[in-house]
Amino acid sequence: MVQPKRMDETIGKHDNVSDLDEIKAQEYRYWQSRPAHERMAAVSEITQDLYAMKGEVPDVPRLQRTLVHVKRPQG
Repeated sequence: MVQPKRMDETIGKHDNVSDLDEIKAQEYRYWQSRPAHERMAAVSEITQDLYAMKGEVPDVPRLQRTLVHVKRPQG
């Protein structure tokens, strides 16, 4: 069984930034720089961790993945 890659849980050092608004802006820029699939995986992981901390089993519907094959014309 392949284990899903967990997001990096390293607490980042904000280079001499003491302004909370700037820290939030840096964090926002970081997540905007990540591909959508990484952001979605992080949200899913955090949600699962929250359910685990509360000792609950998530019984909510999950996002469904749709696989579409597109046949490109030759040439």
